[in-house]
Amino acid sequence: MHFLGIDWVGVNAENGRKLVLSLIFITVIVGGGIGLRALVGLVMSRTDHASLQTKFWTRQGISLLAAVLLILGLLSIWFNDPSRLATAFGLMSAGLAFALQQVVTSLAGYFVILRGATFTVGDRISMGGVRGDVLRLGFIQTTIMEMGQPPSVQGADPAMWVKSRQFTGRIVTVSNAKIFSEPVFNYTRDFPFIWEEMAIPVTY
Repeated sequence: MHFLGIDWVGVNAENGRKLVLSLIFITVIVGGGIGLRALVGLVMSRTDHASLQTKFWTRQGISLLAAVLLILGLLSIWFNDPSRLATAFGLMSAGLAFALQQVVTSLAGYFVILRGATFTVGDRISMGGVRGDVLRLGFIQTTIMEMGQPPSVQGADPAMWVKSRQFTGRIVTVSNAKIFSEPVFNYTRDFPFIWEEMAIPVTY
């Protein structure tokens, strides 16, 4: 393509058509995903725990489906030749492995969390040195409503000003990659109660 006295490398009628198709496809998929998630929010307006769980997993399913359709659609538009697709996929994999190692690990951690039922939204967990209730489970990060520390571990890092198991008011994001390097403690999975030990002195 010749424009402003410059021969633009790689820009021709075919690539322009693919670019327009890609923009339209991205707009349709992203807009459809946002619309479906909004519809789910309107339909499932109840605030009890079961309804919140159903709403969250429905939205997660919509997000995953939109991501898969987006990837497959863009690959189909730009790489209709299987040999070109294999070459591009190999180069992309090498680049991701080198430059985005933590991001890829976090994404793998997301699928491990889903597949292994490690925790879900609403669970009280301790992950990456943060304890609290899970507010959101994303592809890369988990969002936690932080809780205070009991007096026995008040000196732990980071410092806490709340001396009981109450919310501190801080929202903490933890990388999903932490599940591969550190243990994850789940206080509510399979048993909706937390054991607490009470020491009662008895005089002789």
